[in-house]
Amino acid sequence: MITGIPMESFPDEKRVAIIPAHVPALINAGVTVHVQKNAGRAAGFTDEAYREKGAKIVNDRKRLFAAADIILQVRAAGANPDNGLQDIKLMKKGSLLIGFLNPYSSSDMLNALAKANVTSFAMELIPRITRAQSMDALSSMASISGYKAALMAACALPRLYPMMMTAAGTITPAHVFVIGAGVAGLQAVATAHRVGAVVNAYDVRPAVKEQVESLGAKFVELNLESETAQDKGGYAKEMSKQFYDKQRELMARVIAESDVVISTASVPGKKAPLLITEEMVKSMKPGSVIVDLAAEQGGNCVLTKPGRTVEKYDVRIIGPVNLPATMPYHASQLYSKNVSSFLLPLIKENCLDLSCRDEIAAETILTHEGKVANERVKQALGLQS
Repeated sequence: MITGIPMESFPDEKRVAIIPAHVPALINAGVTVHVQKNAGRAAGFTDEAYREKGAKIVNDRKRLFAAADIILQVRAAGANPDNGLQDIKLMKKGSLLIGFLNPYSSSDMLNALAKANVTSFAMELIPRITRAQSMDALSSMASISGYKAALMAACALPRLYPMMMTAAGTITPAHVFVIGAGVAGLQAVATAHRVGAVVNAYDVRPAVKEQVESLGAKFVELNLESETAQDKGGYAKEMSKQFYDKQRELMARVIAESDVVISTASVPGKKAPLLITEEMVKSMKPGSVIVDLAAEQGGNCVLTKPGRTVEKYDVRIIGPVNLPATMPYHASQLYSKNVSSFLLPLIKENCLDLSCRDEIAAETILTHEGKVANERVKQALGLQS
């Protein structure tokens, strides 16, 4: 059984699905590992490092796909709209694909996977249960995004984060407001606090107050009527219009007093909730910074432009996309652990067990035996059962 690790073809994607350190575990499970030439180079992993761990380097992408029973990618199919379809055409019928697939984005891409008789598992659908923590790629990448967002804001802000006592006087600390205390938000809180800012954070889930405070930040309580803020899989769910309207009204004062706002609110398969209005931006101090981590899903700020920095009312609004790819060495290290931890239990006695009796596999499978197999995704996209 051959596992193929192709070079990522999404623009500016520098991560690699498997790093050399995780190759031996696959080989010990009875898998032959083929790696496309220079697949790991942009992330800092050489072909020689892969060879030393037992992998075979394949020069030609078509040959790699043609030989592989299993393809492991970072951004595949729906998460790679420009080149994903071409990769599907290269895959063997009956082969297995594991990667980020952006399952809610495109029924055409899902139908193409099904028509090619490819069994696919979407890493975005890993359930947030204790047993699946080592496989939770969304959390791994969100942690990197939160860290990088705090540093981007610090670099863009025309003042210092920490309080400083100098001979020329005292410098007061910057005030950072983090919206959303999921994995990305908590990492942004921790990083901004370590750099020396005064940090406030808010989340629709009051239960995360203790986590926010344990990182040295103050939890902002808006006294909103509670709605269930997450689905049974542990992911954020869309709230009512009335809830978002009231939330924006109460949040305006905190935003006006902040030097930096880092927003992280997103809902899988949905447009990001609009939390920061133009009036809120206008109320901020000159030189303030907004880093909108929901830019790829439309943004939490009405002025966000994905992949661009916008300046309006003397406020800089940064809309980064694919932040983990800007720190590819450690992003690849974490993702490689996630994807190999998911794959290894599927390999039984040198063959694949795709029965999906296990809860993790059943929740994560996307296409199988020529059909879209995930009921949750089918309902979201309006596909027939």
